[in-house]
Amino acid sequence: MTLVKNLDRDFVGYGGLPPDPQWPNGARIAVNFVLNYEEGAEMNVLDGDAYCEASMTDAGASNMGIKGRDLAAESMFEFGSRVGFWRIQRIFAERGLPMTIFGCALALERNPQATRAIVDSGHDVCCHGYRFRRHYEMAEDDEREEIRRGVELLARLLGERPYGWYCRYAPGVHTRRLLVEEGGFLYDSNSYADELPYWVDVNGRSHLVIPHSFHVNDNKYARGWIGTADDFVGLARDAFDQLYAESALAGRMLTVSLHPRVSGHPARAVGLRRLLDHIQSHADVWVCRRLDIARHWIERHPPLA
Repeated sequence: MTLVKNLDRDFVGYGGLPPDPQWPNGARIAVNFVLNYEEGAEMNVLDGDAYCEASMTDAGASNMGIKGRDLAAESMFEFGSRVGFWRIQRIFAERGLPMTIFGCALALERNPQATRAIVDSGHDVCCHGYRFRRHYEMAEDDEREEIRRGVELLARLLGERPYGWYCRYAPGVHTRRLLVEEGGFLYDSNSYADELPYWVDVNGRSHLVIPHSFHVNDNKYARGWIGTADDFVGLARDAFDQLYAESALAGRMLTVSLHPRVSGHPARAVGLRRLLDHIQSHADVWVCRRLDIARHWIERHPPLA
């Protein structure tokens, strides 16, 4: 006899009948570009950490065993805020397109010019933590304080609180409940389980999840899985084309995840331009913010009673 356990996991989701999102103006597909702004919030001995990290830089994930400050790694993160952010910002501004910023609060505090450009451009900011830290390693009380500090600082910097949340890589077992307890969030993106938003129950309260993507994500450059802009554009273009074809039956959603210190380099940014050219050559495409998706889903697809 096979024992079936309730693992507190959902292997079914929408099954073979995902809902039609009914995107605004009859759009067939919603495309959301996420820019992960982490520069200045990463692990660094200057902030009292045990090491300086080099994750998702051209140095890879290792700090080469360096004791104390890793000045090379620091400068690669600094490139993201000094140069990469502005290159990507210009590409979207030239086309009048919005982005969602997955912003670490401390990173935005340390670059007031970038924060002002984000606000002036109308991009929405999803809180990416107070710092670029691993929430799945935190004690519950520490994580509760980390969430509170992130929300409080972003509200002060932006003039409006963040309505979305995304941890570094993965949440902890308490994260979603702590977000609901904190209040004010419309959604979190701490899932990779679907291609459309969905509702979950958190202690009797309905909570919206807008899944993120590790698939169409420029972290593949830093991990050595792709090498050139053509590789990334090919991956993202094929994902878009497949979803656009499927959208003849029902609407679809695509998330494209970028990092200033990765896609902000010229040989990669040129690929971003080509990708946007391809997407904008299609009719009935809604390039939008994550906050727009959340508000639309809440209005058109409220949780079942």
